[in-house]
Amino acid sequence: MSDPKRYTVTAALPYANGPVHIGHLAGCYLPADIYVRYLRQRGKDVKFICGSDEHGVAIIMKAKAEGVTPQEIVDKYNGIMQSAFAEFGISFDIYSRTSKKIHHDTASDFFLKLYEKGCFEEKETEQYYDPEADQFLADRYIEGTCPNCGFESAYGDQCESCGTSLNPTELKDPRSKLSGAKPILKKTKHWFLPLDHLSGKIKNYIQQHKDWKPNVYGQCMSWLEDGAGLQARSMTRDLDWGIKVPLKDAEGKVLYVWFDAPIGYISATKELMGDDWEKYWKDEDTSLVHFIGKDNIVFHAIIFPAMLMEHGDFILADQVPANEFLNLEGQKISTSRNWAVWLHEYLRDFEGKQDALRYALCAAAPETKDNDFTWKDFQTRNNSELVGIFGNFVNRVLVLMQKYYDGKVPTAHNLTEVDKEVLKAVQEAPAKIGSSLDKYKFREALASYISLARTGNKYLADEEPWKKVKTDAGRTETIMYVAVQVCAQLAQLGEPFMPFSSSKLREWLQLDLMTWEDCAIQEFLPTGETVLRGELLFEKIEDEAVEAQLGKLEAAKESNKPKPQAPALKEEISFDDFMKMDIRTGTILEAEKVKKADKLLQLRVDIGVEQRTIVSGIAEHFKPEDIIGKQVSVLANLAPRKIRGVESKGMILMAEDADGKLVFASPSQNMENGSVVR
Repeated sequence: MSDPKRYTVTAALPYANGPVHIGHLAGCYLPADIYVRYLRQRGKDVKFICGSDEHGVAIIMKAKAEGVTPQEIVDKYNGIMQSAFAEFGISFDIYSRTSKKIHHDTASDFFLKLYEKGCFEEKETEQYYDPEADQFLADRYIEGTCPNCGFESAYGDQCESCGTSLNPTELKDPRSKLSGAKPILKKTKHWFLPLDHLSGKIKNYIQQHKDWKPNVYGQCMSWLEDGAGLQARSMTRDLDWGIKVPLKDAEGKVLYVWFDAPIGYISATKELMGDDWEKYWKDEDTSLVHFIGKDNIVFHAIIFPAMLMEHGDFILADQVPANEFLNLEGQKISTSRNWAVWLHEYLRDFEGKQDALRYALCAAAPETKDNDFTWKDFQTRNNSELVGIFGNFVNRVLVLMQKYYDGKVPTAHNLTEVDKEVLKAVQEAPAKIGSSLDKYKFREALASYISLARTGNKYLADEEPWKKVKTDAGRTETIMYVAVQVCAQLAQLGEPFMPFSSSKLREWLQLDLMTWEDCAIQEFLPTGETVLRGELLFEKIEDEAVEAQLGKLEAAKESNKPKPQAPALKEEISFDDFMKMDIRTGTILEAEKVKKADKLLQLRVDIGVEQRTIVSGIAEHFKPEDIIGKQVSVLANLAPRKIRGVESKGMILMAEDADGKLVFASPSQNMENGSVVR
């Protein structure tokens, strides 16, 4: 489609079972926002659609883990995500929810349309059932070994290690995530979308889009040309959380989350546009673009198009620009291990520095292969490129404009070849950056943008107007005229990448946002126009701030280390055996080391009925003077025995962890000495 009338741009609906992290941003939401802002600046009619995906097993599992209802989970995380996206500058036209009635109605109607057209295959199949939990297991309730790569914690629908799409029965050594039990196969009825019968149409659709990113096109063709090919996939599940299957004989079944979630793009557009929604989904002059991560390619490039084809009323995606994965400090981001940088926490810890993260994530975007985010690289990009180059250039220009000309743009006199080259770079920047954005090469576009700032910074440093102003007023005016035009172009073309900083800079230059095409000029600020002083555009990020973030990750790493197992339980004793033990509270009155025994302390303990001498092997853990007055628990009827020549009458009870650390087994509040411990 060469020049569509309008665009429908979607960003993958995030699961509302946790906050958004930088992997989500770099893989999907930030490139989508950059592209949408670029389209808007080109004057295009574009709707940017997203919302919370609030159904599926991931929600139920999170609710079980937190001891709340699924509704409470989605309400909590929808609020966190929506506010974080807005504060970060992700410019959705609507951020909806799949729990809304308009979505339930839209998804139900969509399913019924396919059902009435005979698009589904109704099958009674054997599916995994947890005999201990007494329920059928959705795909994500099943874990096992991936038959493709051997990853031992693959889900029943997909391996997160190699990305292979799976059916639960393909897993080796499957186990239920509910109880840990080995699931059994049990008969149940579901409605399947016959992807195997549709593979010819799907393949034809994919082959019409050889211009897609190689990772997307290649993955799609790999699925289609695999020996087994596409298989029929169930569009319903045995669950009690989700959109009820709108059929009489479907009690206890809901729509498969990957059937209902992409329909959320349609229902959200309905919610946004009312009766005018159809032109964004049914008009052939509309270009549909899905921004996703690579783990969602199969759903957006194969399954959702197959659903739309079968329905028959909708356009199909023209582009599916999926990114690869962003790692963190050399390790795969993991929400379960808290190995992540959460957006809402970043916005709290780095207040007002949205553009610093937008810049760093775009520069490190995993467009063709997995890439890595490190806090040191983030700091370097901010301090060296944003502060040292971009910010330094802008600050110098605005300061000198005030100092020399009271903020009035001076006259350009005789332009040198250097001046002309800089102004040529200003004029050519929109086409160069735009060409990269049109191809979804956001890193390349950002590199061209910051290159213009480098050009301006070098030009100012080489020409040294602060020196020439003393000897050549005319030449100084020309230099400052050229430099302020570079600033103006940076203010215009930075809107997609760093909207907060670009807005500030336009305010200081007293410029309105221009269309992308209108930016292909050399003069933004004619002679006599006024610019303001402004402030520093970017701030340095100090080592302490970075160390604090690395400390968070180190704490997460420590908390995820395998915990030593507690010692095995000893053999059972009878209640009568237990009742033979006389455990009393007591207070340590005296404590001293036993001579020639590094591990022993000799204690004088008041146990209420009398004072006892007890020898205890705790000298390596406690200083004598620190435990005098400590109330303890004493096994009082232990037979006396001599230890290093001292008769010990009783035993001080201690708790010992796997590392050998000892803690007194003491009452939680002070008790009378001699109180019986039962």
